[in-house]
Amino acid sequence: MSHTLDLDGYLQRIGFVGDPRADVATLRALAVAHIAAIPFENLDPLTGTPVSLDLAAIENKLVKNHRGGYCFEQNGLFLAVLRAIGFDVTGLIARVLWNQPEDAESAQTHMLLRVEVGGESWLADVGFGSMALGGALRLVVDEAQPTSLEPFRLVSDGVQWRTQALVRDEWRTLYRFRLQPAEAIDYVVGNHFTSTYPESHFRHGLIVARTLADRRMGLRNREFVVHTLGEESVRRTLQHTDEIKRVIEEQFGIRLPASSLLDAKLDALPMPETS
Repeated sequence: MSHTLDLDGYLQRIGFVGDPRADVATLRALAVAHIAAIPFENLDPLTGTPVSLDLAAIENKLVKNHRGGYCFEQNGLFLAVLRAIGFDVTGLIARVLWNQPEDAESAQTHMLLRVEVGGESWLADVGFGSMALGGALRLVVDEAQPTSLEPFRLVSDGVQWRTQALVRDEWRTLYRFRLQPAEAIDYVVGNHFTSTYPESHFRHGLIVARTLADRRMGLRNREFVVHTLGEESVRRTLQHTDEIKRVIEEQFGIRLPASSLLDAKLDALPMPETS
């Protein structure tokens, strides 16, 4: 039996007020509210817990249990939400290039969405962690577009597209993708690789991120950082597991499960390297 999304429960979870409509204003508002309320996190891969892409499981985790997730969960949920509202949505899949060379050979491990609305094609993506897209991008080439934080743009060679963000006056690529719709099995394969492959970084370190109206917050292992637009980043090293858990709960809004395995994983996180 197919699962019916609790749209009202989702809207309450992200704090969306009003009547959602299949228009650009709603699309942008939903994306901004989503990334502020539902953080990016990899606690399940870190502890070896299977990551389910079943909509009921995603909704239970991200909406009802106040957890976060990564792209396949975040954008899988967002796709279901947009369709429930009446948007025409297609899932795409991308190769991540963030902090890598432009010609890096990377697997297809990122899900994003193409949305047809207002007679135009738009891209939405609530699942890119530290650089989550606040809003949506029109599918046009070489045009800087405002978001809730940094400007973003799309570039293309006619076959492949790249999503870029303006960070410290430099256009940096997040990922590259094609406009061919992804099949459900593509996400199953990407999710399996990301959450179980022995060399996947999601299995060996803590990654948590949340994007608010005026700042991005990230936690990578023990380093907690707050990036506020126009200001120097503020970094803090978390010394003890209780401190890590407190930051996860209070700053990222995650309802942590009681887990001795999670505690052991957090205990073992390395300290940041010092110069």
